[in-house]
Amino acid sequence: MGTSVPTAPDAAANLADVFPSCLVALGAADDAWLRENGLEARITLRPARSAIVVLVDGLGSVALSARAGHARWLASGKKKLWSGFPTTTAAALSTLTTGRSPGTHGVVGYSGWNPDTGTVMNLLGGWDTEVPADWFLTETLFTRAAALGVDPVVVGPERYRASGMTANVLGGARYVPADTIPARVDAALAETATGRSLVYLYVPELDSIGHKHGWQSDRWTAALELLDGELARLGARVAPDVGVLVTADHGVLDVPDHANIAIDPLLLTDVVGVAGDPRCRQLTVAPGTDVRGLVGAFRARYGKKASVASRDEAIAAGWFGAVSPDVVERIGDVVVVARGSWAFNDDRALRDGEVPKRMIGQHGGLTDEETLVPLRLAGAFAQ
Repeated sequence: MGTSVPTAPDAAANLADVFPSCLVALGAADDAWLRENGLEARITLRPARSAIVVLVDGLGSVALSARAGHARWLASGKKKLWSGFPTTTAAALSTLTTGRSPGTHGVVGYSGWNPDTGTVMNLLGGWDTEVPADWFLTETLFTRAAALGVDPVVVGPERYRASGMTANVLGGARYVPADTIPARVDAALAETATGRSLVYLYVPELDSIGHKHGWQSDRWTAALELLDGELARLGARVAPDVGVLVTADHGVLDVPDHANIAIDPLLLTDVVGVAGDPRCRQLTVAPGTDVRGLVGAFRARYGKKASVASRDEAIAAGWFGAVSPDVVERIGDVVVVARGSWAFNDDRALRDGEVPKRMIGQHGGLTDEETLVPLRLAGAFAQ
């Protein structure tokens, strides 16, 4: 098509490596097991009896560095991970808990195209109402951990305990509800006091605040300070043979009002499904549509504001990792990934005079702000 697209780093340690690396550190898995299961463990961790993996939703390395003075414990670790793509919670958490790429586990975005029904489904909150029971294509590493003699535990807010996403993406783990960050830290400490366990501690607060107020807001900084203090407490109080690994599912950047683009409706004439996030749009088109021509039209219209690829180009560039045949048609025919601080919105359903609701903090794309996440090690994992 005449224009190259950026490639994903295929050799970089990412979220898929976290749980396998922990299982190796716990002595529950080895190289032979990794090869047999097609997994990688590229994060070197010291041996431990149990592990606590803290996942801070929406905490990117770039934002953390900019607020390092408010998060001295977190910022003292200089390691980073490449989160994966797309940089959205549904896909990233699925990668974390399965050790597989979106192209393998099948959760390819915040929302995704269902080729069987010809509809776009919400892949974050729609598991109870929209998502078919067989959509999630890979067994979780919580289930694998239990088979290896490791007790898998999820510590998170009560409101997520019985959700369809929890049943699928966190399947195989025992859920321990705790509604505040201090309460979750206490629960993780209690769960690792004895025995051999893999504890996943989820922190959604920063992401929620970032979407509404932006990561540059005072509220986001205040939440970061509280989190940093509690994670410092976790690192100080955890048993010496328990490893702690803190990371994030994706980063965040603030999108100013002027950077929210309403996609030209003429470009959407042949589009039958608009999925993904405003910073990673996946467009499914009607049969017979000239995909190459549509890609060219988007590139001509938006220039350097986006990286635009056909499905084939996106797969070849490694954006979705290894892609199984069952997942190919779930990916949009055209993928529009915002560059800079731009975001692409489908405003066709707005009524005359209606003001669209936009999020300030956004993610989904391939910028460093979105893809680079912290890797802070403590306890037995400290190096």
